Amino acid sequence: MTSEVGRTLVTGWFSFLDGEATAGDVLALERVRQVLDAHGVPYDVAWSPRFEPGGPALDEVRPGAYTRLVFVCGPLHGPRVAALHGRFAHCRRVAVGVSVIDPADPAVAGFHEVLARDGVVPAPERDLALRAPRGPAVPVVGVLLTHGQREYGDRRAHDAVAGTVRSWLTGTRCAPVVLESRLDREDGLLCGTAEEFLSVVERLDVVVTDRLHGLVLPLRVGVPPLAIDPVRGGAKVSAQARAFRWPALLSAERVRPERLDAWLAWCLERGAGAARRRRPLVVAADPADRLPEALGLPPLVRDPVRGAVGIAVGG
Repeated sequence: MTSEVGRTLVTGWFSFLDGEATAGDVLALERVRQVLDAHGVPYDVAWSPRFEPGGPALDEVRPGAYTRLVFVCGPLHGPRVAALHGRFAHCRRVAVGVSVIDPADPAVAGFHEVLARDGVVPAPERDLALRAPRGPAVPVVGVLLTHGQREYGDRRAHDAVAGTVRSWLTGTRCAPVVLESRLDREDGLLCGTAEEFLSVVERLDVVVTDRLHGLVLPLRVGVPPLAIDPVRGGAKVSAQARAFRWPALLSAERVRPERLDAWLAWCLERGAGAARRRRPLVVAADPADRLPEALGLPPLVRDPVRGAVGIAVGG
């Protein structure tokens, strides 16, 4: 970081150690950076170490290195924002794309200029995120994990598998969507029917899962699953992978970031085609076909002319 005179420090709620960075905040920041870049303004972005460990961190910057401070997006209120005015008292301070709840709040009053999106403007202004530059789209990956299945006793490796998957996902270029296959008609944040769940799954690019139905249901709708069997020695997830001849399977003993990388790449490049080729297996016979015989029910017969199905009657 340079101490060049005229440098601008860009801040926001993403700058505070215990703040937060939303997608909207970051896109608003990108819009401000676009404007500053177009005008050749040198600047630094102050990040919380929680979001960008490489910094510069707000608590560590030298205020004397800056002549301007810009605060981007979010509600303009509270002692953390107000503290910027004392620390950067020598800077020209501007807030942009913010919401103003109380114009008399010191957090608001301390700025030389507030370019608000709402609160102190005659009519609401458009949010900065709308015109922000956007990078390339990334794959959307459903994540369906379980911490249950206590019936497997000492063979359980569920927590270790889930921990490895979560840690690995932080380094992948994908958009994770946390899935829950438990249905609940009374909870508006959970799917109420199996059809609703399938509708979610079929819109994904890949599903990463350690659950049996996390493997089966994506294959049903043509989405490639990257499956991990969380039971040491293999159990029902491995069995279903064999039944469908599905190769993208890792054992609990062999789940590693590099193996997950390799199978994710395979799922994205070849998995959809491989899933489509499993269609005959998806619609093939299953144990329910043998249920009538097990129950002692008479077999069904098909009329060769009309194609109708009826119950065979003894003569």
